[in-house]
Amino acid sequence: MSWHLHFLGTGAAHAVELGSSAAVLERDGEPLLLIDCGPDTLDRYLAAYGAPPRALYITHTHLDHVGGMERLFGRLWFDEALRGRTRLFAHAELLPWLQRRVADYPGVLAEGGVNFWEAFRLLPCSRGFWLDGLWFDVLPTRHHRPGTSFGVALEGSFVFTGDTRPIPEMLAERAAHGEVVAHDCGLHGNPSHAGIEDLEREYPAELRAQLLLYHYGSVADGAALAARGYRIAGPGQRVALPPPRPVRADAG
Repeated sequence: MSWHLHFLGTGAAHAVELGSSAAVLERDGEPLLLIDCGPDTLDRYLAAYGAPPRALYITHTHLDHVGGMERLFGRLWFDEALRGRTRLFAHAELLPWLQRRVADYPGVLAEGGVNFWEAFRLLPCSRGFWLDGLWFDVLPTRHHRPGTSFGVALEGSFVFTGDTRPIPEMLAERAAHGEVVAHDCGLHGNPSHAGIEDLEREYPAELRAQLLLYHYGSVADGAALAARGYRIAGPGQRVALPPPRPVRADAG
């Protein structure tokens, strides 16, 4: 069985040429889980797979990560075979923000009579969630206010941080088995995003060797990060992952 992380886009919010940061976990070449849904994510997903996602995880509610959900709503709602079937996983603390950002506009359809979430199967989570027999861990990250951003991990296989500052205490546990760590990283950090010097200061060498950097500011910034010896994810790239470990007894 093969596992890959397919990056649909890898750019920071202003790096439109790199696409909105989003990735798809693939199992044997088939999409299992879409992570984030920015303004151009649905188009890229449809181009790759020909149908909307059956499962979506949201890391946080900035519009470069959820701005495509209105279009996804329309695609699902107007196809009765798809309506209500896409599982949408989000940490319970994000639900008020997600409601305000994408679901609370009056009259989701001009004709009325439709609630936004009827197009989805909304599944709040906290420690993690089950999907197709796999347990995915959910971990808090450091992006603006506490409780507003959460990464996702599949033990033994990968960690996807979403937007974050360095999180050494989280990765010491969640990346302890050689996982590929897809990590937010720009050439320069700021109070909401990690820069390469932040990662070099806070992560040991063995963890830095597991990093796969994305959410950078430009093609040139990505090249500069690569020149420092780091793996860089590019738009459209599929990265091979180690297989997940057996599900832990304490999962769920």
